[in-house]
Amino acid sequence: MSFISYLVNGISLGSIYAIIALGYTMVYGIAKMLNFAHGDVIMIGCYFVFTMMTSMNMNPWISLLAAIAGCTILGVLIEKIAYKPLRKATPLAVLITAIGVSYFLQNLALIIFGADTKSFTSIVNMEPVRLAEGKLVISGVTIVTVSVCLVIILALMAFIKKSKSGQAMLAVSEDKDAAQLMGVNVNRTISLTFAIGSGLAAIAGVLLCSAYPTLSPYTGSMPGIKAFTAAVFGGIGSIPGAFIGGILLGVIEILGRAYISSQLSDAIVFAVLILVLLIKPTGILGKPVHEKV
Repeated sequence: MSFISYLVNGISLGSIYAIIALGYTMVYGIAKMLNFAHGDVIMIGCYFVFTMMTSMNMNPWISLLAAIAGCTILGVLIEKIAYKPLRKATPLAVLITAIGVSYFLQNLALIIFGADTKSFTSIVNMEPVRLAEGKLVISGVTIVTVSVCLVIILALMAFIKKSKSGQAMLAVSEDKDAAQLMGVNVNRTISLTFAIGSGLAAIAGVLLCSAYPTLSPYTGSMPGIKAFTAAVFGGIGSIPGAFIGGILLGVIEILGRAYISSQLSDAIVFAVLILVLLIKPTGILGKPVHEKV
């Protein structure tokens, strides 16, 4: 029964990674850039909720909605100020800028909130579910996290396939210049992608802090790196790939922590990634990209 419990916890953690990975995979798939500041947007979203719940005594769910709105605006501002001027720059210049934005957000949080780790109050008050005569207990946070992840994945896939904005995203991901010639507003489409990814980062951050109730300016760093790993694992640029990669990564991490070593769990995760990429460099659902000459 302990294995099933570990598996459930792994799926819960993997669902958080999957939601975060969506931000990476959408931005890369459409703008062809890696937004390494994405993990710090998670942290900012958590501080939004923490501040509104503790200092302003606001309802947790209203605080979450405000955090989603705040992170959405932050994502658009980051794209407009930091990334848009580098639209035609080299990938290395964009990567360095992304790292700079990441450190800027971390240090901004350090100045405003301090370096002390704060205790985060979970926004989920759902009672745990007991199965197998009480031997298997599934927490309310786990149920909510997995359910939210599934809803987000399905809604996002429907949005991409059915809406005009989603079709514009697909067109831009295929060929920016051709999409622009067909009347697609490329700049607005990329901004929308950042907005969606950053809003999802706020949701993932609150779910993460609800499951692991601590908060500091570095809260988003390692989950952000692992979510990027999940996006690459599943095939960066693929929404289903982000989901599969996130779930697998969460399960591998929890099982590695339980059966091998808690200190080596992160190393095991990255070792599995290396192994997968050696066998299938594009990831599980990734497709080879042919460079134009």
